[in-house]
Amino acid sequence: MFLAIHAKEIHKTFQSGCWKKRKKAALQGIDLQVRQGEIFGILGPNGAGKTTLLSILSTLLLPDRGEIHILGLDSIREGHRIREMINLSSGNANFLWSLKVEEVLHFFGMLYGLSGKERKARVESLIQMFELGEHREVSFDRLSTGMKQRLSLAKSLMNDPALLLLDEPTVGLDPNVSIHIRNQIQMLQRSRGMTILLTTHNMKEAEFLCDRIAFLKEGRIQALGTAQSLKKMIRIGDLIKIQYRGEVMEESLLRFEGVINYSISDGLCEIMVDDAEKRVGSLIAQLVRDGTHIQNVNVEQTNLEDVFVQFSKEVDSDPSFCV
Repeated sequence: MFLAIHAKEIHKTFQSGCWKKRKKAALQGIDLQVRQGEIFGILGPNGAGKTTLLSILSTLLLPDRGEIHILGLDSIREGHRIREMINLSSGNANFLWSLKVEEVLHFFGMLYGLSGKERKARVESLIQMFELGEHREVSFDRLSTGMKQRLSLAKSLMNDPALLLLDEPTVGLDPNVSIHIRNQIQMLQRSRGMTILLTTHNMKEAEFLCDRIAFLKEGRIQALGTAQSLKKMIRIGDLIKIQYRGEVMEESLLRFEGVINYSISDGLCEIMVDDAEKRVGSLIAQLVRDGTHIQNVNVEQTNLEDVFVQFSKEVDSDPSFCV
């Protein structure tokens, strides 16, 4: 398995105030492995250290200590080579206000050393990909927030990066534009097979896009895994409520794969499972085979927000807690 990112014991502290006496630990021993070709999410509240971590991984900021390899290269000694192979897009896109969309892309194409014909073809391809054609002659300061973000994503593909870093890619966008941006990110990963690392505080965004997710809080990774594995890790999941007549065989529930917990009362059986969409059909079929008469079924699905809230509670109640 090739790792696009391999970070060990990353620390970063910022100093401020008179004589730099005030210190803020932004990152406190980050270990991170991102596989080639996956979309990996860093999820956490504001001030968790997400942007600091992304700045270090993109070689824009040096860590106080720790080891980082990006695409097999040492980030300290070979930063110039890494910068040729990666790119970065921020949710707060900021280009020279007077440059037009097409001019922005040509400018960055020149910075990446693309020749005239090659650069022109790449710019046209990106304008088409991100549906910027109607805005090619519009200056940056006249673009909507959503169009600015599309332009930022287009710029980030100018050098056809092997690793794309996205910092809050849909922050401040309205829901429809956010959905469009997420679909484009997913399309990029599927069509090009590139590795994408994104930071976000949007639970739905992480659950929709990411193969794996790390929860970051106060500079530490509190948990890491798929959305489903994180739910299972803290024993919360989707709730299936079944109204029934007759009897529910507890032995069947105990043996059934994916059942986390259950309760049975008069006419109501509540079953917590790791994935309701995956389990509900076969679970109902098993109960029917047992002779249970099903009257009504209702499913309540948990999401990453529920998981994050629960992890936050456990971390706050036990400072040594880390998964």
